[in-house]
Amino acid sequence: MVHLSDGEKNAISTAWGKVNAAEVGAESLGRLLVVYPWTQRFFDAFGDLSSASAVMGNAKVKVGIFSVHAQTLHIHTSSFFPQLLGNMIVIVMAHHLGKDFTPEAQAAFQKVVAGVANALSHKYH
Repeated sequence: MVHLSDGEKNAISTAWGKVNAAEVGAESLGRLLVVYPWTQRFFDAFGDLSSASAVMGNAKVKVGIFSVHAQTLHIHTSSFFPQLLGNMIVIVMAHHLGKDFTPEAQAAFQKVVAGVANALSHKYH
């Protein structure tokens, strides 16, 4: 369980309210597939993922929401996805928000990402 202070909750709420969640999701998934190309093997049905521009322009990646359930992909969620995808979301949030993504907001988001990854790893063990 992740315990957040009122300040951390406010920082997350404020930052998240300033972005388009579908855009952040699409860009985060795209970056995951580019930065960690070995993850592409779980997305064969997405079509052309042969280059960074192909990944970022891929219509299935652009959908944005990671709607493909881990069981469908046969991915053990504790292996890498929650932490890697969460880290990509933090990076994309920083890119989109610039100075508005304060160190406090980043720390709060990282805390949530770590908590989710930890919870999922315990759920599947």
